[in-house]
Amino acid sequence: MKSDYLMRIAVLLFVAAFFTYLFGPLVTMGLTAFNSSEFPRVTPWDCFSVEWFNVLAHDNELMHGVRNSLIIGIGVIALSVPTGLAGALMLTQIGPRIRPWYYTIVIAPILIPGVVLGISTLVFWDSLGRLFQAGENSIFYNGLFLTIVGQSAFISSYSMLVFISRLQRFDPALEEAALDLGATHVQAFRKVLLPFLKPAIGSAAVLGFLASFENYNTTVFTVLTESTLTTVLASKVRYGINPSISALAVAIVALTLIGAVVFEIAKRREQAESIEASRVARGEIAQRAKRRGIWADPVLLMFIAICVAAAGGIYLRGTTGVTECKANVLKARRAATQRKIKELRARRMFQQAAPSEQTGTAAGSKPQQKIEAEGTKGYRNVFAPQNLEEQASGKKKKKIEAPGTKGYSNVFAPRNLEKQAIGKDKAKE
Repeated sequence: MKSDYLMRIAVLLFVAAFFTYLFGPLVTMGLTAFNSSEFPRVTPWDCFSVEWFNVLAHDNELMHGVRNSLIIGIGVIALSVPTGLAGALMLTQIGPRIRPWYYTIVIAPILIPGVVLGISTLVFWDSLGRLFQAGENSIFYNGLFLTIVGQSAFISSYSMLVFISRLQRFDPALEEAALDLGATHVQAFRKVLLPFLKPAIGSAAVLGFLASFENYNTTVFTVLTESTLTTVLASKVRYGINPSISALAVAIVALTLIGAVVFEIAKRREQAESIEASRVARGEIAQRAKRRGIWADPVLLMFIAICVAAAGGIYLRGTTGVTECKANVLKARRAATQRKIKELRARRMFQQAAPSEQTGTAAGSKPQQKIEAEGTKGYRNVFAPQNLEEQASGKKKKKIEAPGTKGYSNVFAPRNLEKQAIGKDKAKE
């Protein structure tokens, strides 16, 4: 009994530590978005404010990056989802001997580093541009197009894996029955296979968009002169950031949660409708109740009302009394600074008034006469200004020549040459 209790406590602690490690950074980041401090931080807390969301809305560079990321994400979905679907269908049609080789080839882009994919995409399309003699404004040198193509090279493999997992539960007899009943291959695909793959298509689209939205390794090479959200964030982190980045993260997380809740409500609604249809088919229910649209669902309406109320409450709380709060915080900081200055001055005065360990007198009193070291008497005040005045006024002291150097003074004086010349003339005479 005691061992079971300890095991439960250990499991609870492990789960708590796991979720703290997983969601701790998100919670911390969310709190920094509502702090009025100019640097992302939680402590010390200044004021609850939503001003950084306004700063985010007016950041043209960041908004331009978000727009480009959305465009690239939509383009990647349009290219990678059909490519992944085609690859998955091809895998189900080929023979068992070729299937492992084909699977290895189509999965290989996932294993290739994003840097290699970005550089290879750039080099390949540059070669095509030179081959067709295209200009710099052509599609071969368009950063958005190159990014879509480069990201789709490996995101298509992710989409193919999603379709493969869905096709493993598909019964080929359904498609064969449609063909036997006179349907064409296009009609069988559109009427039988495509409705079955509808959940996989949605999952592949969401997965591809998220993988494209957060990609950096491939994008940094293929985007050229354009910018995406990841490249703009990387440049801002390099040169310093403010809490507007946290506000952007809070907005992305909020939109993701709202989308997940709406999807879950729609999914449960479809499950309820399918259960009701099966009961009608079995005769348990005489007639199906008429269903309203999804936007008339009371659960969804309640969720929307809660979200709107929460957003309104946060906005009112973050805009009311923020100026007064900032003034009070600034006043408190100034008072703390002045208090520290006073403490520092008092500490210095105490140190000056304390007895000196060497002289035994108080610091600041008249110092005792210094005792000069032996042999240093004539070297005091070497750089004093009066030394130059004494040299200018001719009060320079007579130099004491060293023994044995009497005849070597002024060796390079001009008169020495004159004396030598006169001595040579006398010698000739």
